[in-house]
Amino acid sequence: MEKRGMWSSRLTFILAAIGSAVGLGNAWRFPGLAAKHGGGTFLVVYLLAMLLMGIPLLMMEIAIARKFRRGAIESMRGIGRKWEFVGWAATSNAFVIVCYYSVVFAWVILMFVNSWQFAGMTGNNEAAAGLFTQLTQTTMAIEGYDIPGIVLVCLLIAWGLIFYCIRNGASSVGKVVKFTVFAPVALLLIMAIKGCTMPGAMDGIAMLFIPDVSAFSDPSLWVDAVGQVFYSLSIMMAIMFAYGSYVGDDADVAADAMIIAFSDMAVSVLSGIVMFSTMGGTGMLGDISASGIGTAFFIYPTAIVNLTGNGVINAVFGAIFYLMLITLAIDSAFSIVEGISAAVSDKFHIKPKTVTIAICAISGLISLLFITQAGLAWLDIVDNWTNQINLIVIGILECIAIGWTFSLRKVLDEVNRNAKRFKMPLAWFTVSIKYISPLLLTALFVWNMVTLFAFNGGSYGGYPIWAQILAGWAVSVLVFASGFIAKIVIAKKKKEGFVEDEIVWKD
Repeated sequence: MEKRGMWSSRLTFILAAIGSAVGLGNAWRFPGLAAKHGGGTFLVVYLLAMLLMGIPLLMMEIAIARKFRRGAIESMRGIGRKWEFVGWAATSNAFVIVCYYSVVFAWVILMFVNSWQFAGMTGNNEAAAGLFTQLTQTTMAIEGYDIPGIVLVCLLIAWGLIFYCIRNGASSVGKVVKFTVFAPVALLLIMAIKGCTMPGAMDGIAMLFIPDVSAFSDPSLWVDAVGQVFYSLSIMMAIMFAYGSYVGDDADVAADAMIIAFSDMAVSVLSGIVMFSTMGGTGMLGDISASGIGTAFFIYPTAIVNLTGNGVINAVFGAIFYLMLITLAIDSAFSIVEGISAAVSDKFHIKPKTVTIAICAISGLISLLFITQAGLAWLDIVDNWTNQINLIVIGILECIAIGWTFSLRKVLDEVNRNAKRFKMPLAWFTVSIKYISPLLLTALFVWNMVTLFAFNGGSYGGYPIWAQILAGWAVSVLVFASGFIAKIVIAKKKKEGFVEDEIVWKD
């Protein structure tokens, strides 16, 4: 095998991990959930969930991957051979996610390219809200399979950018993140300044930061906060195993994980300031939606055309908004591919670049489904199952594997190996991974199942049941069966001379 790529510096790793963690969910889902749950109330519970669950799990994945110098599949085999299937599930689920995440990336590019159209829509909410639908020709239903040419071009650009950023693994990623991590922060600051100078903006800021005490009793608040932390940090998606495997032996995992987690939260809060101040300034506070797609492509465009009475200025800020989303989306998109590539290349001893090309080609072809007129509906179904079911179950299984069948003391020693100013306490780490995290994730899973079956009669989104079975349940079955399918393939390859690496935790 060729020599494993390594991060060129500690800063490069931190920036890459922040770039992966900070994505579209920070910009549109976080503000929406904050609006749904009383602003400051959600911030308090989100911080609590970050401390109790997010940070320990992030440290765990980075430390294990650094120890084994392997991606998710082989790292989980190192924990125990019977747990290799969890690494496969995480990798397979990430593959499904990148197939449609690349399309969301393409849609953001599409809106950026067409942001000039906002110049002629001043005060025309209906035209602004309908721009996305007009461009994508979406039916918002399982019908219509034509592909608009302009969307196809944007998808090709998206995949081209993704491959360019990870063509040489850690080396090329390290060069890209020095721009893509700081750019969205700068653009968010520009929009925050604009938003905060608008009349009525302070009403929005107050709504974001002042807690509504009565909201603490709402169980959905806790479910949403736990879910946002879990989804936001890029854990359980094979990404942090890949990134952790490129970390040097001298890295301070405990401190680095804290920096990554709180940077992720800081960008979320900054995005909240942008959204709440802008919506307050345009008199649209009540329109903020917990739906990311709805916020970015239907609701925020109406705010854009009401920012000022000058259409050109509005169009400029529209371009800034979607450029910011581009810089957020690209890091998350290429990090998912890198997580998959590292896991598969480590397992089968294939050159990482070869695997990366194959992943981009295969997932690129699959992603064509999501840019059809029915694509938004298919995306909604697949996204619901990959996140609300698959990702959570993978998290529960990882906690059981590492917390209950392996030595948490060994993992913690790896976390604290070079710790200087801050050492992760044993009690915090152990209680989180053995008890709090699996319990919170189980509660999140149960809540999602109760919502699906008890409240919605077993149907999601009003889509045809056959579509939910095909794009939802069948995908979940394949994700969790992938490890067992791989086992059959590997057994056949062994007869042809293939030899698995020996993965051992050496003290």
